[in-house]
Amino acid sequence: MDDDDTATPQTGAQALLAGLKASGIDYLFANAGTDFPSAIEALAGRDAGEMPTPVTVPHETAGVGMAHGYYLATGRPQSIMVHVNVGLANAVMGVLNAASDNVPLVMMSGRTPLTEVGHEGSRMTPIQYGQEMYDQTSLVRDAVKFNYEMRYADQAGALAARAVSLALSEPRGPVYLSLPREPLAETIEAPRRSDPSPRPAATAAAPDPDAVQTAADILSCATNPLVICQRGDPEGRLAAALSELGRTHGIGTVEPFVVRNLLAHDDPAALGHAPNLTREADVILVIDSGVPWIEATQSPDHGAKIVHVGADPNFTRMPVRGYHSDLSITGDPAATVEAITQAMQTDPEVLESRRATLRTKAQDRATRRDALIAEARASEPMGAEWLSHCLSEVMDDDAVIFSELGLVPAALRMKGPNRLFSNPHSGGLGWALPAALGAQLARPGKLTIAAMGDGSYIFANPVACHQIAESLGLPVLIIVKNNAMWNAVRRSVVTAYPEGDAVRANEMPLTSLAPTPDFAAIAGASRAFSERVDSAEDLPAALKRALHAIRNEGRAALLDVAVAVSDQH
Repeated sequence: MDDDDTATPQTGAQALLAGLKASGIDYLFANAGTDFPSAIEALAGRDAGEMPTPVTVPHETAGVGMAHGYYLATGRPQSIMVHVNVGLANAVMGVLNAASDNVPLVMMSGRTPLTEVGHEGSRMTPIQYGQEMYDQTSLVRDAVKFNYEMRYADQAGALAARAVSLALSEPRGPVYLSLPREPLAETIEAPRRSDPSPRPAATAAAPDPDAVQTAADILSCATNPLVICQRGDPEGRLAAALSELGRTHGIGTVEPFVVRNLLAHDDPAALGHAPNLTREADVILVIDSGVPWIEATQSPDHGAKIVHVGADPNFTRMPVRGYHSDLSITGDPAATVEAITQAMQTDPEVLESRRATLRTKAQDRATRRDALIAEARASEPMGAEWLSHCLSEVMDDDAVIFSELGLVPAALRMKGPNRLFSNPHSGGLGWALPAALGAQLARPGKLTIAAMGDGSYIFANPVACHQIAESLGLPVLIIVKNNAMWNAVRRSVVTAYPEGDAVRANEMPLTSLAPTPDFAAIAGASRAFSERVDSAEDLPAALKRALHAIRNEGRAALLDVAVAVSDQH
């Protein structure tokens, strides 16, 4: 037996975890159960450098959210393991968010033992009968790129490598492994070992040169061209390409319903976040945007030319998506924009006219922003625009914000790409706080902010999240925008029935959260700094105190901020 044989992991659990580590997985976020003995034994018995670092998370949604945020901060996928079907059920919402946001992660759950007797890992407790399902994977099958139930221990290393490779291949997204107790516990004989070496992700698609030239010709001839983009890549490549397109050809980018921000607020190509700019455009380049506008209220002019670009420009995971397209280009978004920029020929007079239009729109946007902030500051309680402005003012060059129904992008002054991460369009609430914890884990010493509505904070399982923040030393700044209601629900009713009985009611049914809990006390239970802020004038000083606790005391900090109800956001 050679040295490689003696180094072969002895159980399926050891092989699986070692394979994940070899493929670049740094952390195993885990909520353990009776299916975990072999995994726990593997973590305890092997050198720490051979396995992902285990992180105990006291609720499954927190674990998936942390993996999501870690990827957004680093571009590196992570793994999550939960307890059989019940743990997976709790994790499903996070998997839906990851699928919507094309976030790669390795989702794993144990599975109740398949056998009653005769195997390592056979059933030992009544719960292992009650937790069996005919098709446990059905809980997540519709949301993942790849799923498989491990059958034999010797599959484990290769299975881990394949899962990571598929998660990272475009279009990226979550994958799922079901792990019965028997193959996790089974001993692997050396001759049966599988190859655990990393499998590379498939290279990103290069855009078709003829399609690129067609798009370049359409844009070159446009009078009012526009780019729509909702999210960038973790490395900032797409943001740089869009900025260069703006400088070279005078084409601005608008970021409606933004998920991951792209351009700095003062970039000459930045057009803000208003989706109604589509109505002015005669050519629109839609880049990696699942929902570029709302068809019922913001659709472009009937004669406008529309070009869609992305790893999957048709968003095949969406059953209904009827946006018009004159040309759809499959390709890496940054590389495609770079190619279009190089292929375009813009007349100098046209270029100067476009640049002048961009300058005028930037000035108009700045004027509107200042007016909105002043109005929000004078409001009692304060408007969300003032809260958003104050947060962007305390952000340094490395700070990031995770916003979930909490902030107004038009009031923020972002210094560059990937500073603002908004909740995915899947709408699985409770995302922002655990995602911020995952980003803080990846970025020790840097400021990470989670800003969310009061309802979203409740959805985040805050007791679990605060315990994680304290136990791992993750001093995030937490902002609860408190208007004591589900305002998104209220606004949807107002839009649907503006003259209806619900609007005229003293209290609209199914929307109020009053009386709200003492959110500061919840944070204080885990020894975080916490404070209630009721006045606009008190907010800057409260933020200063919270940042002192973060930077000088290493504590998380929560501000419970009273904010006015709005019909706009």
